[in-house]
Amino acid sequence: MALSWSVRSVMTNLFKASPLAFVRTVPILSRTMTTLNQMHRQGKPKPPVKTLGPTYGNPQMKAVVLKTMVRKPKKPNSANRKCARVRLSNGKEAVVYIPGEGHNLQEHSVVLVEGGRTQDLPGVKLKVVRGKYDCSHVVKKKQ
Repeated sequence: MALSWSVRSVMTNLFKASPLAFVRTVPILSRTMTTLNQMHRQGKPKPPVKTLGPTYGNPQMKAVVLKTMVRKPKKPNSANRKCARVRLSNGKEAVVYIPGEGHNLQEHSVVLVEGGRTQDLPGVKLKVVRGKYDCSHVVKKKQ
């Protein structure tokens, strides 16, 4: 035991006398590796939670129109965007954009809804799929 202390004191004196002594006083890593006890207490790392999109993880959803309305876009744009308030098949309500010129949607119409944000309408993250269920195709203009 006494021998180990004497060896330690000799080594520390040598280390202090060396020209690199002041370099080694800074810790190599700012953060140490976790111990097994810390890892055991924290448990298994949880995978990051995947955020569901506007259609709650589905590519499309069926919906029933509650009310059709006209919305005004954000600042630099000026128009009347046709929107509808719908009840999705999972029971939630959302505002959807109706693309194209003219539509035949009214209350109780059944529509197919897909994700797709309308940039100049705040809070509108869904679009109606034209030509499916009660929503007609876009009518071609006559020349």
